[in-house]
Amino acid sequence: GYAHWKGQVLNSDELHELYEGLKLNKVNRYDYVLTGYTRDTSFLAMVVDIVQELKQQNSNLVYVCDPVMGDKWNGEGSMYVPKDLLPVYRDKVVPVADIITPNQFEAELLTGRKIHTEKEALEVMDMLHAMGPETVVITSSDLQAPLGNDYLIALGSHRKTKADGTKMTQRIRVESPKVDAVFVGTGDLFAAMLLAWTHKHPNNLKVACEKTVSAMQHVLQRTIKSAKAQAGEGNKPNSAQLELRMVQSKKDIENPEIIVKATVL
Repeated sequence: GYAHWKGQVLNSDELHELYEGLKLNKVNRYDYVLTGYTRDTSFLAMVVDIVQELKQQNSNLVYVCDPVMGDKWNGEGSMYVPKDLLPVYRDKVVPVADIITPNQFEAELLTGRKIHTEKEALEVMDMLHAMGPETVVITSSDLQAPLGNDYLIALGSHRKTKADGTKMTQRIRVESPKVDAVFVGTGDLFAAMLLAWTHKHPNNLKVACEKTVSAMQHVLQRTIKSAKAQAGEGNKPNSAQLELRMVQSKKDIENPEIIVKATVL
């Protein structure tokens, strides 16, 4: 990613003020809320308050939370946000979320349980379901992919209540080709597209994830091809050259050719 960044950070008071403005203008009815990276506990707590109030306005509102806290490098996990965000995510945010998109490390943080096998990952997703969300997608992991080391595993689980009150859970595995580059914004893109495709396919996580991951692959492959062309033969693309080619991938985002299939577990 980029070595330097500038700008201001929106604080909880400013977020509250913006939301109050929406209420005064009576434009505070939403169908979806999507949140991602934040570094402040009070801001995160304000998000929870706002989501709860929005759900009072519209009981069908779906809240998608990407609990961005850290990741694994060479098998070792590390947080890149303050550690005091973890209990806020675990105890306040996840319980009001309908869909969450942690990576493996974040799922481990939220549950206090390490993942070494696919079975353990499924158990962790069950623990996350018990905390509130109906849909859990572990967006990336270091688990061994059946297709080989050149593939990355994502796992999904959707739990719904049938008419008779019983619970039914759909679990899937997605194996996608690894791309040898460091991109910025892939997690944001994944969460946004999962929101869109679960809207289109609310009870079919398999199809929603196939379209999400296939679109991701189209965007990443187009990006790396363009970046290498800009960098020139033999040169490693820099962060600016690896900016996701979103506009150029518009058609793939809107209607992706399915090039990655999900396996029902």
